[in-house]
Amino acid sequence: VSTQSTGEFKLKSGIMSPVYCDLRVLVSIPRLMRDAATLLHEAARDMNYKCICGVPYTALPIATVISVDHNIPMVIRRKEMKDYGTKKMVEGIFEAGEDCLIIEDVITTGGSILETVAILEQAGLSAKEGVVLMDREQGGHLNLSNNNFNIKSVFKISEILSILRKENDISQETEEKTLEFIEKNKLF
Repeated sequence: VSTQSTGEFKLKSGIMSPVYCDLRVLVSIPRLMRDAATLLHEAARDMNYKCICGVPYTALPIATVISVDHNIPMVIRRKEMKDYGTKKMVEGIFEAGEDCLIIEDVITTGGSILETVAILEQAGLSAKEGVVLMDREQGGHLNLSNNNFNIKSVFKISEILSILRKENDISQETEEKTLEFIEKNKLF
């Protein structure tokens, strides 16, 4: 199963990348989605939280698996406010001040996590920690740290590239080109 592609891809940050890791395909492979959820849950073992929230949209099903497998309450952060119903940006049952662990699939700048923190805090939750499956190593970890947010990564993109290279899934040229791109495109 391939979750990585090479070529030219525009990231949310606006920069063009020679590699794209599309973890959305995990929803189609339940065993891999559960494996990802298990790794993220293990990464959070020393963190203190009462509930979890997956960053929309890719991390939502992964957070759901963690919630169900480990009986951890979950809240859902909307990307946009609806103009009907409760009009809440955060759905679920929680108490004011409760610690919420953020679950994310990939970080580049950390911007999506910071957006989620702001919305959760506006709703009354405390969001100071999170786990991410893959860090693109372009400054997101530093940006989050500078914003008093503790993030733990399961994998770094350099580690994944090394594995892919050893398995001959990418060429040495692609690995080197991608590592050079990462080094030249640190955003923080």
